[in-house]
Amino acid sequence: MTTKLAKLTALTLICASTTLSCSKDSPVLPQRDLEGTAVWYPSSDQQSFSTFWKPAVGYVADPMPFYDEAAGEWKIMYLQDFRPNQVATYHPFWGVSTRDAASYTSLGELLPCGGAQDQDAALGTGSVIYNPQDKLYYVFYTGNKYDSSVSGYPQAVMYATSSDFKTWNRCRSFLLTGAQDAYSPNDFRDPHVFADDEGLYHMVISTYKGTKGVLAEYVSSDLRNWEHRGVFMEMMWDRFYECPDVFKMGDWWYLVYSEIHSAVRKVQYFKGRTLEELKACTANDAGLWPDYKEGVLDSRGFYAGKTASNGTDRYIWGWCADRPGSDNTKVYDWGGALVCHKIRQKEDGTLVLAAVPAIESKFAGKQVEARIMGGDTESFADGKYSLAAGSYALFSRLGICNSISFTATPGSSSDRFSVSFSRGTDSEKWYSLVFNPESGTMMKINFEEDGGQGFIDGSDSYLFPVAETYDVTIHTDNSVLTMYVNDALAYTCRIYGLAKNPWSLNCLGGTLEITGLNVAKY
Repeated sequence: MTTKLAKLTALTLICASTTLSCSKDSPVLPQRDLEGTAVWYPSSDQQSFSTFWKPAVGYVADPMPFYDEAAGEWKIMYLQDFRPNQVATYHPFWGVSTRDAASYTSLGELLPCGGAQDQDAALGTGSVIYNPQDKLYYVFYTGNKYDSSVSGYPQAVMYATSSDFKTWNRCRSFLLTGAQDAYSPNDFRDPHVFADDEGLYHMVISTYKGTKGVLAEYVSSDLRNWEHRGVFMEMMWDRFYECPDVFKMGDWWYLVYSEIHSAVRKVQYFKGRTLEELKACTANDAGLWPDYKEGVLDSRGFYAGKTASNGTDRYIWGWCADRPGSDNTKVYDWGGALVCHKIRQKEDGTLVLAAVPAIESKFAGKQVEARIMGGDTESFADGKYSLAAGSYALFSRLGICNSISFTATPGSSSDRFSVSFSRGTDSEKWYSLVFNPESGTMMKINFEEDGGQGFIDGSDSYLFPVAETYDVTIHTDNSVLTMYVNDALAYTCRIYGLAKNPWSLNCLGGTLEITGLNVAKY
């Protein structure tokens, strides 16, 4: 694509110089009509994101969602990552609000960093809760000391309160440290506070006890005075659970967490009928996983996910990271755009992520014609596309925000097919979500660069069941993509060059039929 970009730039310069040197009677070259073509275009992200929110300056990291009953809306605090950040004092808490998890209003900076010498010089992840006793909002957070060799602790848990969710007051007299109860002073972070069925408040903190990763537990009746209760849950093997989130949904208790280990780096969960059953899932490395995929909820493209419920619906917010240099082959960075999924609970208590209804509603009435612009489709009749091995259908150019849905029926369980983006009739490289059979019973999404690197490590999905048909829904906003398959898979990915370019459906082996194709954009 670099060669084509150079050619396009050169052509632009030639046209510009030609126009400037011509007389006033010379015709001006018309603007290129990309909409009517299928050539590749070097698109870049817009400054604003309409579906998956991103600040105009900087990036979203570690969202801390909370449902505000009084306001009737979700409020999501997050670490504001400016990149580059200031030395010593960085990651202040900024926020957004939303009534539907599809459109956001910025709340600006809510909790600034402390001074360079304060315990909370830099802020770290926490959680928000409302106390009806004193009618105050509480945010519990991680205070990162800039220089703990002088005084203070590398990490400690702190809190601030607010009566209006706008002005926050730090409680400087409160400081919870790992050293107090024989936990690590270096990793004592990401406090999450929740209430049990009896109204007792619990706080779980990500830390180490010796060399073993654990969630420490503290309890309180008023959110101000906390008593150590011991280890809430051990972490499996050598793993470390970031951004823990404990909640009850229906008859089940859940722990959602982000696994920091480089071999995993995904959002996962455990479940139990009671809090004690939940805690026992990892006791002595028991590995009582909630499902066949070890509780994985999404790909590496979605991280630091935490949840909030309005009493009816529960959503999970995380970030879809950008890639260094806007290079689709690079490993994900830290922080990015805010992505939300709806959490759906199945009858057996297992969880699956689904599309946000309000995001789907944004595309209502905005359907566009899916024109075939290239490829070698075997046949197209009565709304059905039939593809043989090695054939594909290249469709007309996408917009900035897009919705694509279709049903794919491969000829057999071993047939491979894919959806490709950032593709044109002249493309040298493009990027594909490959439905790849891993066995006779399991499928996985691989992210590949066609015409280049091939399989891209760290962007593949988890396993999901092989099926006769695959109902696929894809939502995109600039370079961020979410895909849902068969109520069994949620897959978040970053693909630069996706917007304003054609896309394709491809049969990589066997045969493939596509029905119910629907494309909408705004």
